[in-house]
Amino acid sequence: MLSIAFTLGYVARLTLPLLRQPAEPPPFLVYVPTLVLHVSVIVGMLYLSRLYHLPRAISRIDHARKVIGVLTVGSLMVYGLQAILFNNTIFEVDYPRALLFYVWIFSMVLTVAGREIQQSLRYRLRERGLGRDNLLIVGNGKIAREIARKITTNTALGYNPVGVVVNGKTRTRGNVFAIPVIGVYQDLPSLIDQYAVDQVVIALPDAQRAEIVELISLCQRGRVDIKIYPDMFAYMAGDLSVDDLSGTPLLTVRDIAMRGWRLSLKRAMDFLGAGFGLIFLSPFMLLTAAAMRLEGAGPVFYTQERMGLDGKPFHMVKFRTMRPDAEVGGPGWTVKDDPRVTGIGSFMRRTNWDEIPQLINVLVGEMSLVGPRPERPVYVLQFRERIPRYMERHREKAGMTGWAQVNGLRGDTSIAERTEYDLWYVENWSLWLDIKIIIRTVWSTVLRRSKNAY
Repeated sequence: MLSIAFTLGYVARLTLPLLRQPAEPPPFLVYVPTLVLHVSVIVGMLYLSRLYHLPRAISRIDHARKVIGVLTVGSLMVYGLQAILFNNTIFEVDYPRALLFYVWIFSMVLTVAGREIQQSLRYRLRERGLGRDNLLIVGNGKIAREIARKITTNTALGYNPVGVVVNGKTRTRGNVFAIPVIGVYQDLPSLIDQYAVDQVVIALPDAQRAEIVELISLCQRGRVDIKIYPDMFAYMAGDLSVDDLSGTPLLTVRDIAMRGWRLSLKRAMDFLGAGFGLIFLSPFMLLTAAAMRLEGAGPVFYTQERMGLDGKPFHMVKFRTMRPDAEVGGPGWTVKDDPRVTGIGSFMRRTNWDEIPQLINVLVGEMSLVGPRPERPVYVLQFRERIPRYMERHREKAGMTGWAQVNGLRGDTSIAERTEYDLWYVENWSLWLDIKIIIRTVWSTVLRRSKNAY
């Protein structure tokens, strides 16, 4: 792909009028040493960045960002190394910035596209049962059930779950999310040999260290890979830092990400994004208003009180998608094929177009482009009593979309699970995370992947 990209970059420089074209361009053959250097440097950087060692499940957006970063740095390195290594040699040739630009563009497009095709083929083969690893899960608690659920529902991960092993004190038979219990801890050596196990996942976050060490020793057979779900402290301390308090070291295991200059950065992105969105989408919003008027009487916009930052209420703006008398009998959740939804309202809900007027809320600072989705005060009062830490999600502005929504938790789904995703977002915020959530939201909307959009 890199060789093709370099060749296309050379051709583009001669044919495309985007940049100044050379009067007498050198023949392509004189650039062959530069091409070899380009391929060698970038392949080496991709290898050192472990981009030839892909995990089973990786975000396409994160992967593309890493590849583009390596290609950008690698292309600039080649530009400098070419002058240093080839100057005053038989390979010396002018490497113009226009050629560098085209080579960089084509390298990004072709490399990312090629890796996406390769990853798609891997997923297709795994879904057909090829290239799967036999997996054994140790434990039957909440974490073990969650791992079993993800493995059984996502065949593209490439695992063939052969069974679950438990401690024998609670039960020795049954199923964990459709995966059978096939033994106890002491059976691990024989089970690994019997089922030709490739990977063992120890899902016991509350186990004692001595117990974990014993389980690892029981699993050390042949070429078996062993993975351990971390205990709570190790999980919290994944991005730990050490502070100094007058000579006393303090380990930070929880640091709220969104404060100080980060708040200003997020607000700037919200203001620019909302302003641009309203300007660009205003003609389509006018067409929507006209279509709603043609369908029937009633207001175009619908405002509803929601709870936002610090638990303060605000009026969220949406396109009206229900009949004007939809809540005469009181508020209620929207369900699939809800008779209260209008014809054009059904389309707007499926495509998330009814949320677009919330750009007004974002522009005036009541909401953010990304954040926990706001709920109505009547529901917040109920949820805060039932769900631990629910009100902590109100430490940040409510968002038009959020981490929970791009992970399929929207509409009539678990509020407790949504809260877990919202709290993770609040504590792990970054500008790139916001950008990734926006891209995934647009992508899911275009491909109609929002299962609960009704």
